[in-house]
Amino acid sequence: MDPVSSPLAGARAVVVTASNRASAGVYEDRSGQALAAGLRELGFAVEGPHVRPDDVEELAAVLRDAVDLGVDLVVTTGGTGLSPTDVTPEATRAVLDREAPGIAEAVRRYGAENGVPTAVLSRGLAGTAGRTLIVNLPGSTGGVKDGLAVLGPLLPHVVSQLRGGDH
Repeated sequence: MDPVSSPLAGARAVVVTASNRASAGVYEDRSGQALAAGLRELGFAVEGPHVRPDDVEELAAVLRDAVDLGVDLVVTTGGTGLSPTDVTPEATRAVLDREAPGIAEAVRRYGAENGVPTAVLSRGLAGTAGRTLIVNLPGSTGGVKDGLAVLGPLLPHVVSQLRGGDH
């Protein structure tokens, strides 16, 4: 397919990492870097990763900023587990206009079916805010890889729909 006529031509994505330790410089943000690289391979122009602490207001603000920029996709990594500090779904829910639960369910299912039984513990959400799809992925490189495997085939259609394309 001609890259100019590709559904992802000109598509923009923002990557956000939610991690207290990575934001404090305790360790390197590997999942955000892997996510940004994977989205570039899919054809997105990627901004980030923006590394933020596990704080609902701060995460919601960075998500709103990305939506206000009119990007096609925001993908977060981290903060989706059961720990009291895992607040990415709460921040995301505050920004979403509509949820797309099938996407989040598919990410969990993919992980569980591919040897990661704890994938079902992720509380990640997916949905739209304006014309932007927001998806929460787990904070591991494996979770990012699984998420990209699920999202890759969906994103051309999603971006086309959010841009007003036909079904």
